[in-house]
Amino acid sequence: MIQCETTMPTHFKGCESAIRALNAYITLSRAADTLGAELANQLESGGLTISQFGTLEALHHLGPLCQHTIAEKLLKSGGNITLVIDNLEKHGWVRRERGKDDRRMVRVHLTPAGRRRIAKILPPHVEAIVKTMARLTPAEQDELRRLCRKLGRGDDIAPTTKTRKQKGDSHDSNSTQR
Repeated sequence: MIQCETTMPTHFKGCESAIRALNAYITLSRAADTLGAELANQLESGGLTISQFGTLEALHHLGPLCQHTIAEKLLKSGGNITLVIDNLEKHGWVRRERGKDDRRMVRVHLTPAGRRRIAKILPPHVEAIVKTMARLTPAEQDELRRLCRKLGRGDDIAPTTKTRKQKGDSHDSNSTQR
C-alpha cells in the first residue's frame, strides 16, 4: 500500500502518483460508462442490446463464427453469449449449424433477416458514434485510441497475470465494438 500525505477530492489520502492514477481511472471509467449508456440507449430504441448488436455486427463483418469466438470478441462469458444467441435465434436473425466432422463445433450464421436487421441498425449506430466522438478533434480521437490500446494490451503486465482476453488482440478494426 502506498502511503503519502496528499488528499484527493474523493477523500483518498495518498501521494501524487496514486491520486493522478486514481483520477485518470475514475475519469476514464465515467467517460466509458457515459458513452456506453448513450450508445446502448440508441441501440435499445432499435430493439437490440449491446451484446446482440455486437454479435450481429461480428457476423456481418467476419462471417460465420463459433460461439466461443464471438464470446471472446465481445468479452462475454460462454453462458452469456449462449443466451444472447438464443434470443437472436428466436428473432430469426441467426442460426446455429453443427460441424459435420466435429459435432461439438457450433457455428453461428446470420440469416437473411439478420442481414437486413444489421444493415438497418448499423448506419444509425455508426452515425451516433461519429456524433459522440466529434466532441474530440481527429487528433484527440487518434491519441485516445492509442492510449486505450496501450492500457488495454497491458504491455507492462507479466504474461502470467494477463487475462485470457488480453493475450490476443481480439479487436477487429472494422468493428464498432470495443
